[in-house]
Amino acid sequence: MTTTVPSLEQIHDRTRSVLTGRIGDAFTAVPSDADLQQALGERYDSLTAMECISAVESEFGIEVDFVADDVRHWFSSVERMVRFTHERLEDTVALGLRS
Repeated sequence: MTTTVPSLEQIHDRTRSVLTGRIGDAFTAVPSDADLQQALGERYDSLTAMECISAVESEFGIEVDFVADDVRHWFSSVERMVRFTHERLEDTVALGLRS
C-alpha cells in the first residue's frame, strides 16, 4: 500500500478550515502569508497559538516538538504552517512511519 502526502493546496485548505474553527470569522479575511499575530492582534495570543498547533497536529496526525521545532517561526503564518506540515508528512512517509 502506497501512502501519498496531500498536496500543498490540500494542506492549505485543511489548515485554513482548522484555523477558522479555532479563531473564528476574523480569520477568514487574513491572507495566508500574513503574520497571524500582527493580523489578528490579541485574537492570536500564545494560548490561541497553542490551540492552533494542537489542532493542526490532530488534523494531520503529526507531532510538533516544541523544543526542536521553531514554533514561533513555523506557526506565525498559514503559509509557513503548510510548508511545515507538508515537510513533516513527507518525512513521515519517507521513514515508513505512516500506513
